[in-house]
Amino acid sequence: MATTHAAVGLLLALPLTVLAPELAPAAALAAMIGGIFPDLDLVAGIHRRTLHFPDYYWLGAVPALAAAALAPGTATVAAAWFLLSAAVHSVSDVFGAGTEARPWERTSAEAVYLHSRSRWIAPRYWVRYDGAPEDYLLTVCLLAPGLVTFGPTVRRVALALIAVGGAYTLVRKHLPAVEERLL
Repeated sequence: MATTHAAVGLLLALPLTVLAPELAPAAALAAMIGGIFPDLDLVAGIHRRTLHFPDYYWLGAVPALAAAALAPGTATVAAAWFLLSAAVHSVSDVFGAGTEARPWERTSAEAVYLHSRSRWIAPRYWVRYDGAPEDYLLTVCLLAPGLVTFGPTVRRVALALIAVGGAYTLVRKHLPAVEERLL
């Protein structure tokens, strides 16, 4: 669920509230966007392949983190945390379900595409499927520290993610049938 990935991004930015509090909001917002970014391949491309790079995002994230450490500023920190969150998102999709429309049926052996090896990595099902109740609980738990640590802008985005994630969880199992009727 994209909201869970955004929540992980917010959690990744949390240390900056102590290390560089003036840069923490930029890191948090960029990390939440970076957490959502790979899932844009749902609308353009092949989901979990076109914008998911569990191997290659790290090639940008590590130097970007080094640049942010050496020359901390809004732009360097935002770029670093965006890439870090996109990398973590791409890797963490392995721990969920496959790419099928009804992932609770476990019919797909494709969790995320590993470009460097030209093959799909199989799902682990630690989270049964995107939008499962435990996925939503994970979103809420991961966002909670940011709700009490960050200022109003980040807090509003986090609350919006909680609302969107909750709504998605309520309708998730009905979406494949709705899609079939529309197509």
